[in-house]
Amino acid sequence: MFRKSFLSLLVVFSIVLLAACGNNSSEGKSDSKEKARTVESAIGSTEIKGTPKRVVTLYQGATDAAVAMGIKPVGVVESWLETPKYKYLRDDLKDVKIVGQETQPNLEEIKKLNPDLIIASKVRHEQIFDQLKEIAPTVATETVYTFKDTVKLMGEALNREDKSKELLTKWNDRVADFKEKAQKNIKNWPMNVAVVNFRADHARIYQTGFAGSILTELGFGGPKNVKDKKQDIITLTDKESIPQMNADVIYYFMDDQDKAVEKAYKEWTSHPLWKQLDAVKAKQVYKVDEITWNMAGGIIAANMMLDDIYDRLGLEK
Repeated sequence: MFRKSFLSLLVVFSIVLLAACGNNSSEGKSDSKEKARTVESAIGSTEIKGTPKRVVTLYQGATDAAVAMGIKPVGVVESWLETPKYKYLRDDLKDVKIVGQETQPNLEEIKKLNPDLIIASKVRHEQIFDQLKEIAPTVATETVYTFKDTVKLMGEALNREDKSKELLTKWNDRVADFKEKAQKNIKNWPMNVAVVNFRADHARIYQTGFAGSILTELGFGGPKNVKDKKQDIITLTDKESIPQMNADVIYYFMDDQDKAVEKAYKEWTSHPLWKQLDAVKAKQVYKVDEITWNMAGGIIAANMMLDDIYDRLGLEK
């Protein structure tokens, strides 16, 4: 009798122990008991179970969006500048593992992190997408600077659509507020704008991309003398091309640490043609932060950029 009772207790104990071990092994991972859903992205469809908890982001805008959504990734790619992580995100990314570069993620390091979701982009990671999906469910945006697409996709993939909708609603409200105040307070609204980048051996005008798309959404027109409005980047190799920069307002950025760039900037901006630009004559030329305006590519950076525009144009936020 005693032996039979003892054996029964042993069986019960073993079942409890196995259940406990099973729970421990899934700690930090998405709950597999939750219903699976299919998420459509730029590279096909991906099945995701539950709410992912161990997320790896493979481009700057996705890392930015994760922080905006209150998520601390387990792995991120190295920042382009201010390496290894942009200063505005460092506090939120403390101790987060670097898994290579945006253009060359380290698959072995990603696998070690045992992620349950990877956020990629087609433009950067199409060639390794199948390898990423072998590690964990992976979704991808078309490109890296469409921050609203990033937020929307991550909301779906992370099972946090309420948070993504909240972020996008706040953004849309701010855009509407800016347009209203610009229309009311700026005499020559809508203004034409040029985003210029000075380099050692040439200058660039950014028409589309991160900054360009935001400026267009806000109601700005592009450079006055550029006919092809869809051209992403216009490269200017000689000073005679300066008139293509003509706009009501110019925002520019450059590498302050590079003496060759500083020298080139002085040469471009001391040229007689530069002084004839409308923005120069109206004293509407502003130096801006390259990370916020070009490199970061996320919704936090977009809001920082919008703050900058409010301030430069003397509008109340």
